[in-house]
Amino acid sequence: MRLPGTRYQEHGWEQVRKLLGHCSLQACARLGPDTLLDPDPEQSLGAYVDAVGHALHAAGARAEAPGNSYGDTCGELALTLVYELQARPSDWAFLCAAVVAEHARIGPFWSQPGGEALLRKKFNDLYAVLRDKVDSDNYQAACGRPCSPNRMYAYRMLDTAWHEVARLFEGWREHAPHVGAILGREVVAMPIEARQLRTSGDCKPEWIMRWSESLELHTGTAGPLHTKSKRFASLKNSPEKIGAMLREIGEYELLSANRDQDWLHDAGEASAWLDDYWRVLDESEQGSTPGPDLILEARQDELDAAEPAAAIDADPVEAQETARLALVAQQVSLPPNYLVLAALGEDRASWAARRMAQDSLPVRLAVYLKLLGPFDDSYPSEWLDPQTGELPTMQQLAGLDGISLPTLRKRRDAAVAHLNEMAGMEEERRWA
Repeated sequence: MRLPGTRYQEHGWEQVRKLLGHCSLQACARLGPDTLLDPDPEQSLGAYVDAVGHALHAAGARAEAPGNSYGDTCGELALTLVYELQARPSDWAFLCAAVVAEHARIGPFWSQPGGEALLRKKFNDLYAVLRDKVDSDNYQAACGRPCSPNRMYAYRMLDTAWHEVARLFEGWREHAPHVGAILGREVVAMPIEARQLRTSGDCKPEWIMRWSESLELHTGTAGPLHTKSKRFASLKNSPEKIGAMLREIGEYELLSANRDQDWLHDAGEASAWLDDYWRVLDESEQGSTPGPDLILEARQDELDAAEPAAAIDADPVEAQETARLALVAQQVSLPPNYLVLAALGEDRASWAARRMAQDSLPVRLAVYLKLLGPFDDSYPSEWLDPQTGELPTMQQLAGLDGISLPTLRKRRDAAVAHLNEMAGMEEERRWA
C-alpha cells in the first residue's frame, strides 16, 4: 500500500521488521539484556541506538535489499526508524517497562528456551507501533489532513481486506459460499464483480463488511471489523468511511503508478533525439550538408570581415536592439553579448534547428537542456555560461526570453513534441 508521505506501508516492511529484530538482539547481546532494566530509560536508549546502529551498518546484503518502491533500502528504513525512536523516548520507556514486568514475572527470560524470540517480539511490537506513528505524521505533513496511527493501521487493514476479497473472487469456484456471502447472493457462475475488481477503488464497502462478518464462519477466525477490539469501532457501521479510504488508496496507487521513474520517459526522448542528431552529423560528413564546425568557422570569418564595416555603418535600430539584449543578459548574470554569440554558435542547418526555427533561441536551448542535460560535448562554447561551464538554467533562459518559467516549460515541451513528431514522420517515410 502507498499513501502520501508514507515509507513503511509496503511489502518491504516485513524485511525491515526482521532486520530490526535481528539487529536489536545483537545490540542487546553486546550491551547485556539487563540494560533494558535500567531505571533511567533515556540512558539505556542512547546506548541501544549506538549499538543497533553499528549492527545495521554491518548487516551487509540484508540491509541493501529494497525496502519500498521509492528506492529506500531496508537498512535505510530501519536506521531512520531507530533515529525516530531516539526522538520519541516515551516509546522506549514503554518497551523497558514491558521487559521489567516480564522479568519480574519469570526472571531473566532472555536466557531461557524461547527467550530470544520473546525479546524479539517485544522489539517487533515497539517498531510496529512506531512505524505507524512516523507514517501518520508524514501523511499529515503531505496532505494537511489529520491522521492518527490507528487510522494508518485502518488504511492497511482495508488494503489487506480488499486484496483478500479480490483473491476470493478470482478463485470463486473454490470459495463459492464465501463469495456468495460477500456479494449477498448465491454464486453459480463467474460473478461479473470478479472482472470489475481491479483496484481498491472498485471494491464496494459492503463487500468488506460482509467479508469480515462471514470470515469466522468460513475460516474460524473473526474478521477485523467483528472482533471485540475497539480498534475499528468507527468503521464497523460506516460504509461511507470505508469507501472513502478505499478510494484514496486506489487513487494514490494510480497517481504513483510510475513509481517515480518519469526520468525513464525523458531518457527515451533524449535517445531518439540523439539518434537524429548523429544521423544529421553522418549526412554532413557524406557531403549532403556542411558539418557544424565548418559552418561555425565560415560564420566566424564572415563576422571578422564584417566588423570594420559595421563599426563605420552602424544601424541605430540594430544598436538599440543590441543594447537591449545586453541589458537582458546582464539581468540574468550572463555576458552582455551572450544572445548574439549563442545565435552565431548555433548550427542553423542542423536537423533539429531547422525544425525549431519558429522557436526563440532560449526555447531551443531549453530543449537541448532537457534532452541532453546542462553539458554535452556537442554544445558550442558560445552556448555555455562562463561561470558554470554549462547551459544557462531554465530560470535564466526564461529571463532571456522575457517570459515566465511555466511559459518557457510549456513552449519547450511543445518543441520537444514537435521534434518527436517530425522524427516519427521521417522514420515512416524512410521505411515506406
